[in-house]
Parts: sequence; structure tokens; C-alpha cells
Amino acid sequence: MGETIRVLIADDQTLVRTGFRVILEAEGDIEVVAEAGTGAEAVRQARQARPDVILMDIRMPELDGLAATEEIRRHADPPTIVVLTTFDQNEYVYRALRAGAAGFLLKDAPSTRLIAAVRAAATGDSLIEPAITRRLVERFAAPPPPSGPPAVLAALTERERDVLRLMARGLSNAEIAAELVVAETTVKTHVARILAKLNIRDRVQAVVLAYQSGFATRGQR
Repeated sequence: MGETIRVLIADDQTLVRTGFRVILEAEGDIEVVAEAGTGAEAVRQARQARPDVILMDIRMPELDGLAATEEIRRHADPPTIVVLTTFDQNEYVYRALRAGAAGFLLKDAPSTRLIAAVRAAATGDSLIEPAITRRLVERFAAPPPPSGPPAVLAALTERERDVLRLMARGLSNAEIAAELVVAETTVKTHVARILAKLNIRDRVQAVVLAYQSGFATRGQR
């Protein structure tokens, strides 16, 4: 990936695609290289345009966004996929996670969040909307927290557990760095070590594990 972030927008609504394109291309470091109105077209465009990041709607004709995500993730050196969702699509969030999505964004999020999500995805970070994280937790997380760190997290250092707690709140690497008063590169190192120690693919899986193990809880700060 060069300095310009190459983006594919996959959504069956032309106005949504146009709106996202206008917002993203107003930024000097982002280029929309392709659009897709169906899941099948998104798979084709992912191969042809080779974007760095795909913004993937869930509900699309021919092939839905989840199936398209699964197919694209099987490509060699696949792009990072950020799933677009709405509050009435909670049942799809966990399926999207399992399909290989690296982040979630509400379709009515402000433009600053859209831009931040694309930039985060392009650098290997993920932006998970706190509202989506809460809903994911409400449905899939196990209740009562243990008295100490769960056994599955025993390999993590105290600072790595601090980082994981902030990841579970939906904070990006930059936001975690500000919270802990450290360099963003330091946070990236901690995140990489967390993923390696827990033997998981990405930070979205780390967040789910944090809640499912009881390490993170709703309303925790």
C-alpha cells in the first residue's frame, strides 16, 4: 500500500455510495477506486481494483455482504473489510465477525468516523463503534466477571491487559495512546503482542474474547 488509501464502496444504494465517495475523496490521502452495488460485484471489484479497504454493506442483492466478505477473505492478500451496519441489524454483527470483518461502522455515523474507520483499517487498526460493541456484548458476552484475570488472559502483562480493556471500549490505537499517555507505536506493539499471545486474528476477536471471558463488562471504564 502506498501513501494513498484505495477504497472500494459496496452498497446497493447509489446515494449512499455517492455520499461516501464525496466524503472520502475530500481527503487528500483517500481514493475511491471502485464501487459495487451487489455482493457479487464487490467480489469481482475486490480482485480487479485491489483496494486496501472495503466498506461493505450487509444487505445487498445477488450475494449479501457477509457472503461477499467470506469470499473476499479467501483471496490472496485480501483487503481489510469494514462492515456497514445499522441498529436493526444486530443479528448480523457476530456473523460478520466470523466472516472476517475487521471493523464495524454505523451507516449514520458522522463523516469524521467514516474517515477514521478507513484510515484505521488501512494501517492494520480497527475502529469498532462503541454502540456496536455494547450490542455485541449484550447478546454474546458471558456475565459475571471473575475476581482476577481469566486464565485465557494469564499470558498478558498488566499493561497489555490495560490496552485490552481500552480496546474493549472501542478505542482506536491513537485514542488508547492518549488515554495511557504513551506513543501510538507503543500501543501498536502491545496490540500485536496481545493478538499473538491469545492466538487470534485481529482486535475485533480480542474484544469479543475480553467480554466473553468476563474480563471486560458493560459500563466498565
